[in-house]
Amino acid sequence: MTKKKDIEFLRVTHLRGPNIWTYRPVIEAWLDIGELENYPSDKIPGLYERLTAMLPHLIEHRCGVGERGGFHERLREGTYAGHILEHVVLELQNLAGMRTGFGKTRQTSEAGVIYKMAFRTRQEQVGRAALAAGRELLMAAIEDRPYDVAATVQKLTDMVESLCLGPSTSNIVDAATDRRIPSIRLTDGNLVQLGHGARQRRIWTAETDATSAIAEGIASDKDLTKSLLASAGVPVPEGELVTSADAAWEAAEDIGVPVVVKPYDGNHGRGVTLNLTEEQDVRAAYDLAVQRGGSRNVIIERFIPGNEHRLLVVGKRMIAAAMGESLWVTGDGKHNILELCNSQINTDPRRGTTEDKPLGLVQPDISGEIILELQRQNMTHTSVPHAGQQVLIQPNGNVAVDVTDLVHPDVAEMATLAARVVGLDIAGIDLVAQDISKPLEEQGGAIIEVNASPGLLAHLKPAEGSQPRPVGAAIVDQLFAADETGRIPVVGVAGERHSVLIAKLTAWLLQVAGKMTGLACEEGIYLNGRKVPRGPLSAWDSGQRLLLNRNVEAAVFHNGNRMILSEGLAYDKCLVGIVTDSSGHEDLAEFFIRDADDMYSVLRTQVDVVLPEGAAVLNAEDPRVVEMADLSDGFVIFYALDENTPAIVEHRQDGERAVFMRQNGFVLAAGANEVAVLPLSCMPASQKGNEEAVLAAIGAGWALGLEPSLIAAALRTFKAN
Repeated sequence: MTKKKDIEFLRVTHLRGPNIWTYRPVIEAWLDIGELENYPSDKIPGLYERLTAMLPHLIEHRCGVGERGGFHERLREGTYAGHILEHVVLELQNLAGMRTGFGKTRQTSEAGVIYKMAFRTRQEQVGRAALAAGRELLMAAIEDRPYDVAATVQKLTDMVESLCLGPSTSNIVDAATDRRIPSIRLTDGNLVQLGHGARQRRIWTAETDATSAIAEGIASDKDLTKSLLASAGVPVPEGELVTSADAAWEAAEDIGVPVVVKPYDGNHGRGVTLNLTEEQDVRAAYDLAVQRGGSRNVIIERFIPGNEHRLLVVGKRMIAAAMGESLWVTGDGKHNILELCNSQINTDPRRGTTEDKPLGLVQPDISGEIILELQRQNMTHTSVPHAGQQVLIQPNGNVAVDVTDLVHPDVAEMATLAARVVGLDIAGIDLVAQDISKPLEEQGGAIIEVNASPGLLAHLKPAEGSQPRPVGAAIVDQLFAADETGRIPVVGVAGERHSVLIAKLTAWLLQVAGKMTGLACEEGIYLNGRKVPRGPLSAWDSGQRLLLNRNVEAAVFHNGNRMILSEGLAYDKCLVGIVTDSSGHEDLAEFFIRDADDMYSVLRTQVDVVLPEGAAVLNAEDPRVVEMADLSDGFVIFYALDENTPAIVEHRQDGERAVFMRQNGFVLAAGANEVAVLPLSCMPASQKGNEEAVLAAIGAGWALGLEPSLIAAALRTFKAN
């Protein structure tokens, strides 16, 4: 054991589900702080000043004090290295753009220098990197050494941008969380499952499992899209498909200049050039469209004067609308256009190359569209405009100004019609209009493009002064009816006594009730009683497989004590949580679980995650388990062999439910009312001596809404193997 002023990591574990610390995934670190145990923060000269200078936003940490500046107060009064590290790691994650606030540090009984520290993280690799960086930063502050905070934050920021969900997907997931819909990230990218088992839906940013591949194909075929829209009465610009620069100019003359040139199968405005009147410009725009679209097929269409707008349609509703702005720079007689773009346009904080930026960087030296626009003004990116001279960089396409509240109902209806014609459940409708508050036909406006997988950031991060729109909530509402949460019945069993048998009995009850039931226990994974290969999967991964399976309509999990401590639960919430007893701490010394109080903290995890509409099924004969009743957000059903068990007597006096035994059978009682008595004969002879397990399963079945007669029939046919 180290005895120097240092922080050593003894163990670092990612708890991926609800755990002894909180409902959310955390990283748990075991720390040996050595001689720092004798040096709280108030005993290290200058530590307060150095650390708060390195991380000034620590002032926002409320800590246990409960108000702004709370952690500063703890630092001044004196707190230990483990607790300080917790706050440093949280702040580094926040600075990197991964907002989080939960952290907790506890001293173990190991000679006073071993601490368990846990902190919330949304991505394991980022969390581990923040932990390592946090230690280095703190030790630099303790030892009065320089430390490059900015470089560390940049490294972590790069990790967040490459490893975490994109901002659009995160917005949808957050909206689902607000509706108590669980989510599971399926890949390192933005493919996410919302809901569990048979009730799940999937999203991939602005695409869903209801987004048709045929509709996506139509949307990418601009000529076909225009034809279909026109046949449905949607105003579209006159146009022609061409395959050469000569044909492009010929079509432009037939249609009448000015015209627009765009790729045949492009999207999101790539390779589109507007308001062309000269032959040389049309030919150059044709070449650009071929380059960007990857095909010689190019569309020439009539130019419609006005501003470009993008309307987001989800289902049958228009959810948000944004208007494009023209981009200009003003010359100063000294700097060229590239330099002016960097100083006057690219300084906008909404512009950048990462996913969280709604607008891209303006690059007049490499962007074909801008190069053509400058050529039409007899300029290049190296040209130096006169002082006060305004130069048009982009005529449109910088969609950033929210105009949702201005959209005329007829325009919104036309946009939703366009999405339906193409067949998209989520669509970005590009249209040009001089005034979005008036019908299109009054002003000669038209829909120019229908996009699958539309960008959402323009609506989530509009121009300053505009309010973000509830895009994520609209997509979630499209996927799930108002009363749906995407959840299947989930039952969790924790404790030592008969817990695997209880899990098997409960799974059988659900299977007999007609549900495709998954069971995950220490003996393996089962689907409707059929054992399936587990391979090298951990207990947590095995449980997740049930929640990912589209066929599973109900799932039962046996949660061993070691699994809770080393991985967390495999589900976020459950309809029924069963706790059998509070024994077992003797086998968990390696986790610093030393007594019944520590064991209580482990097992309460199962009760903490019971849904408000669910129930905790608790052994009334174990006083520690009885104490957990107050932790349940749902109902509580006690079970015991003896109906005179004090907890059951008191519970029934309060009008609550209990299950117990008498000579004539298993009694289901709600207050003084005995709802049903299941005969002892319903218990198979092979389960004699396991009456307590049968009572727990009956309680679970009752909590799941199963009829007593069905529970009895299921018990009669149960086979342990």
